[in-house]
Amino acid sequence: MIVVAVLLLPVLGVLLYAMDHIENRLSAGPRTPRHARRRHLWLVHDAGASAVESSPAGPTAQHIDAA
Repeated sequence: MIVVAVLLLPVLGVLLYAMDHIENRLSAGPRTPRHARRRHLWLVHDAGASAVESSPAGPTAQHIDAA
């Protein structure tokens, strides 16, 4: 009889954990939809000197004189 009780303890522990997890999931409110979640702001970096170096128009007179 004691052997059966000792063997059932791990099964009952797992069952208790599973039921607690299921109960928490069922009692929780509905999740917010993806489109309604708060969005993070993206920072736009200053285009300062890097825009001049990588301009699509090609090298300017300043770049040619500097070389």
